[in-house]
Amino acid sequence: MNIGIDISQIIYQTGVSRYTEQLVKHLIKLDTQDKFFLFSGSLRQKQILTSFIKQLSSKRVGGVVTSLSPHLIDFFWNRLGILSPDKQFPDLDIFHTSNWAFPSTQAKLVTTIHDLTFLKFPDSHTSYLRAVHKRHLKKVKKHADAIIAVSQSTKKDLIDYGFDASKIKVVYEAASPIFKPQTNLTKIKAVKEKYNIKNKYILSVGTQEPRKNLHRLIKAFSLLTEQNPKLQLVIVGKFGWGDQIRPRSNVKLLGFVSDEDLALLYSAAKFFVYPSLYEGFGLPVLEAMACGCPVITSNTSSLPEVGGSVALYVNPKKTHDIFKAMQMLIKASPSKLKTIKQKSLDKAKQFSWHKTAKQTLKIYKTLC
Repeated sequence: MNIGIDISQIIYQTGVSRYTEQLVKHLIKLDTQDKFFLFSGSLRQKQILTSFIKQLSSKRVGGVVTSLSPHLIDFFWNRLGILSPDKQFPDLDIFHTSNWAFPSTQAKLVTTIHDLTFLKFPDSHTSYLRAVHKRHLKKVKKHADAIIAVSQSTKKDLIDYGFDASKIKVVYEAASPIFKPQTNLTKIKAVKEKYNIKNKYILSVGTQEPRKNLHRLIKAFSLLTEQNPKLQLVIVGKFGWGDQIRPRSNVKLLGFVSDEDLALLYSAAKFFVYPSLYEGFGLPVLEAMACGCPVITSNTSSLPEVGGSVALYVNPKKTHDIFKAMQMLIKASPSKLKTIKQKSLDKAKQFSWHKTAKQTLKIYKTLC
């Protein structure tokens, strides 16, 4: 087979970026027979794409980096249906699209849908982004040969939106290999000093937008600190476009951090709290578990699929629920926490990028 994949999304350092990068790497490692053609475009960050393609380049792997920005790709592919990837890569059998743009091509079309946030929480997106995703979804619904949903929850959302259930295959994501227990105390001490974390801390990850529910988390944490005044809440994530949260003496907003630092922060945290109102998958929950970190998360959307019977679940709309769960873990005995950590590691091992790539490749082969 000649397999084309749009990798443009890797430049954004988001969950979709992680998915695209890891899927491509593991597909190429797993499939030693077929040829891969990596399509990408960016105006300002072409070097990231060029470097990624270069590290994978071989007789079986080629790629092209165009100067087409995401805005232009949306215009040409979603709106006009022109500039087919067939021109760069003739004889494609499969073209796997991103969650952004859907081209016209003679190849069989596969696309991954990560979530329907833009429909369920429209205020979490700009009007432009909502319009782009709606155009993309409309084309996918009409023309896709196969649709990969990253959870049963996302599959249900798509069916509720009128998609053909027979075209939808659930393929779970996995944590990047870098997310594993970090035991080097020198490195842990250094990362805490780097971010001025002086005490024991609870970790959370999320942009400052209403869906991530950080306001309720901070309110719940303030109740917790009445009896634990030295405890800190550390929040990692790019600053979003919704409600802005201001740092406090015991609440630290780190912004974006590297995966290397994040793995250390997961490993050293008392526990991880992720009270999101809605997720398509919930990769941070899996990353935390892969580092052996106890997890508190929401009992909604895809999150119970990821956390299984290991995570502690809360109603994310009830601040007191979040507080009680945190209080429970704060009071847990060392032996209880040790058991939770081991179960978290065991659960995380059920997800792997090898498995994701294998299931994705199987979908390709059913179409050809």
